[in-house]
Amino acid sequence: MEEKVKKAIFHAVENEPFANALNMKLVTLDLGQSTVEMIFDRTSMGNIYDRAHGGAIFSLIDEAFETASQTHGTIAVALNVNIQYIASPEPGKLLRATAKEINGTKRTASYEIKVTDQDGQLIAVCQALAYRTGKPIPFI
Repeated sequence: MEEKVKKAIFHAVENEPFANALNMKLVTLDLGQSTVEMIFDRTSMGNIYDRAHGGAIFSLIDEAFETASQTHGTIAVALNVNIQYIASPEPGKLLRATAKEINGTKRTASYEIKVTDQDGQLIAVCQALAYRTGKPIPFI
């Protein structure tokens, strides 16, 4: 991955309103791979049962997917995201989503994304499909 692409994606995430609202941090970024972290805060991410809202976990997955799929330097958009929720994290736990490209063509790419907590407990697994537009990322 080009260094200017890497720096641009890190900068974009640091300034992304939604990522900031959930206190997400981009931790690692390599070609076709990304790791994003956030702390599960029950007061802002809880559901009606006082557990983690699926949307919060989905958002963490989507951020890892978004960043991993942009590492080729062109805009990629989600075509499909399929999540299996395995466990509900405990409040205050650091959650880590790791996305890895498992197959890619000129126009599509498949990703495997796993969410674990700081103790290594599996929280969710995901398969995602991106469409590669071929257009350069505008913020580079």
